Amino acid sequence: MPESAPLPDVESLSFEEAMKELEAIVRRLEGGEARLEEAMDSYARGTALRAHCERKLSEAEARVQALVPGSAGPTLRDVE
Repeated sequence: MPESAPLPDVESLSFEEAMKELEAIVRRLEGGEARLEEAMDSYARGTALRAHCERKLSEAEARVQALVPGSAGPTLRDVE
C-alpha cells in the first residue's frame, strides 16, 4: 500500500477546505470503508477539523457583530 502525502496542518485550512475534508471523513466513517486504526486517525483529524471550523465561525460571527454605523455607512471595527 503506497504511503499517502501528509495532510496539511488544520490551522492552515480555510473554513471551506476544512468543511470539505470533514465531510469526506464523515462519509468514509459512516460507510465503514476504513480499517480500525485508520478510522481512529480519521476521527481524531475530524475532531480537530470540527474545532477549527467552530473557531472560524466564531471569528466570523464576532466580525459581523462588530458592524457599527459610520458616516459612510456600516463598517467593521476591530474586535481584537
